[in-house]
Amino acid sequence: MLQVDGSPHDWLEGRGPVLTLVGAIDDATSQVPGAFFVEAESSWAYLKLFLGVFKKKGLPHSVYSDRHKIFFTDREPTIVEQLKGKRPRTQVGRALEELGITLIPAGSPQAKGRIERLWGNFQDRLVSELRLCGAKSKEEAQAVLDRYLPQHNRRFAKSASEVKPAW
Repeated sequence: MLQVDGSPHDWLEGRGPVLTLVGAIDDATSQVPGAFFVEAESSWAYLKLFLGVFKKKGLPHSVYSDRHKIFFTDREPTIVEQLKGKRPRTQVGRALEELGITLIPAGSPQAKGRIERLWGNFQDRLVSELRLCGAKSKEEAQAVLDRYLPQHNRRFAKSASEVKPAW
């Protein structure tokens, strides 16, 4: 299972724009296979995240996300959807469904504990790295993150209990 989320935060501590870090964490290993800075969460940002992760790791069985409108819609089904017995989907939900990936909604932020703890860790350690490097822009922040992620994964990722990947 892949947990995904976005974390809006003053990552640059006033030295630049307020950014959102969009990322994913492997629920089995705590490895972060992808993350990047954007101005705000969007369908495009998550589709870009999925493309990068899926090219690198393969397709997960499921994606665990919050109930953000990017992933789930509360609109009523159209007549065509009703006749086909389908629920309304967002672009991201449709893309995952077409890939055969189950999208699971989290009931609360606490349910997404692994990625929420990751954001807490990043808001401490990554913010310090960004400060030490003097990052002032999204591009500079991304360069720091790209150097930081491999170190983070070496330190915090664990081996999966099953040798055969579930991807």
